[in-house]
Amino acid sequence: MSSFKKIFVSLASVILGLIFGAILMLAFGHDPIQGYQTLYKGAFGTPFSIGQTIRAATPLIFTGLGFAVAYIAGFFNIGLAGQALWGWFVSVWVGLLLADAPLWIMLPLAIIAGAIAGGLWAGIAGVLKAYFSTSEVIVTIMLNYVSIYVVDYLIRYVLTDRADRTPSIGDTPPLRMAWLSELTQNSTIHAGIFLAIIAAVVVLIVMSRTTLGFELKSVGLNPFASDYAGMSAKRNIILAMLISGALAGLGGAMNGLGEFGFINLQNGVAPAIGFNGMAVALLGVNHPIGIIFAALLFGALNTGAPAMTFAKIPSEIVQIVIGIIIFFVGASYIITYCWDKLARRRDQLSNNVSQEEEGA
Repeated sequence: MSSFKKIFVSLASVILGLIFGAILMLAFGHDPIQGYQTLYKGAFGTPFSIGQTIRAATPLIFTGLGFAVAYIAGFFNIGLAGQALWGWFVSVWVGLLLADAPLWIMLPLAIIAGAIAGGLWAGIAGVLKAYFSTSEVIVTIMLNYVSIYVVDYLIRYVLTDRADRTPSIGDTPPLRMAWLSELTQNSTIHAGIFLAIIAAVVVLIVMSRTTLGFELKSVGLNPFASDYAGMSAKRNIILAMLISGALAGLGGAMNGLGEFGFINLQNGVAPAIGFNGMAVALLGVNHPIGIIFAALLFGALNTGAPAMTFAKIPSEIVQIVIGIIIFFVGASYIITYCWDKLARRRDQLSNNVSQEEEGA
């Protein structure tokens, strides 16, 4: 599928999702124009809402990049949620251990620790895939559950005395910057957005301009041919999962160090940024720049949804819209089929016109 067609599929998926959302609003007696106006104002209407949208998009950029790296290398990393959870937990743990250290020492070490934790957790699936040909989909899904219960145990019985959350790292999360908060009317935006943009640029350069990126793409296209060409398929499989998990771990670290400053688990649920990150990557056609825009869209939808209640419209409609967008991205062959059919119809009409002109 060409790049233009992929972009078309993503844009069509968003439009179809919004159309179905409007139909739902009409079906339940709500005004869709008013609903979407309220949604837009809740996401971009004020400096505060813009800051909240960017904050919500920040971890999604990391998890989206993580999924894209694995996908390009030929793998479905479904364990982003568990890897993000480990990144969140370890970054907070390191932050608490180094709470008395200067910020310029504590913060980089906590971020790096979160990335390493996510990378190592994903590396388990990478090793099993490389040496035992196990399904990375099944392994990463199962590892999500393992991470939830292990982290829950560590929070309750290691870091605390049966509490459901850890202490906070200082009065405010360490990634918060006063000038950013003031600029956005005291929103929870933090410096992680700059790290996310840097990460997107680095991934773009690595995947398109380096030998490593070429090898990862080659392994994704044909691991047997890659081995024959002298590339180590096993090494690249493990490396792809390590990089993917490290990026997901950074997404979790953004929650721990930027948004909350602590970690808690409620009802044994992994961070939503993991599963949403997969949708962001698919919507962004697995391209770093596309992932940034897709993450901002998802951040806007999630930030603006609560504002819809002021128009007496259930905010759950936004979640339905997100679900429909994901459905059409996942079932892209439906849109592609319509695209190809219209293209064939256009070519047929063009040929008929040409034949008529020649006959005349």
